[in-house]
Amino acid sequence: MKILKITGLLLALALSPLLSALGDKNSESKLFIGSDSEPAKVVNLFHEALKQQNSNNARMHLADDVLIYEGAGVERSADEYASHHMLSDMKFVSVLKTEVLEHQVSIVGDIAVSNSRTHSVGKFKGKNIDRKGMETIVLKKINGVWRIWRIHWS
Repeated sequence: MKILKITGLLLALALSPLLSALGDKNSESKLFIGSDSEPAKVVNLFHEALKQQNSNNARMHLADDVLIYEGAGVERSADEYASHHMLSDMKFVSVLKTEVLEHQVSIVGDIAVSNSRTHSVGKFKGKNIDRKGMETIVLKKINGVWRIWRIHWS
């Protein structure tokens, strides 16, 4: 059963850009698919909590067994992230102005995948920041609530 769900999710992810391209001529709308869904709202609330440096709210949106990849690093639980890298992430994003360039969310059953691209500018520790970023977040519905289960930032 799990193989069928995973296969269905991968198929949905592969076909969603194609189906949206066939059904909609507006290129702007192709960049924001599913961005008003419940999983997308969780992703946005997580980012807002980081920006506001609210570690309790940020932690609330993470599954206990979250896996976070960033650069060459990995954190293997919400507690590990909260006690290590979350604080530096909050300090960094709190001083940046970030524009979401693209955000697409696909949902299959109790799994959702959020893909986004951003452009952030600002000054951090005396350095000018002007960077584009990409993010993949996998959410899992746990006891009826969407939680962030996997993150890959680049």
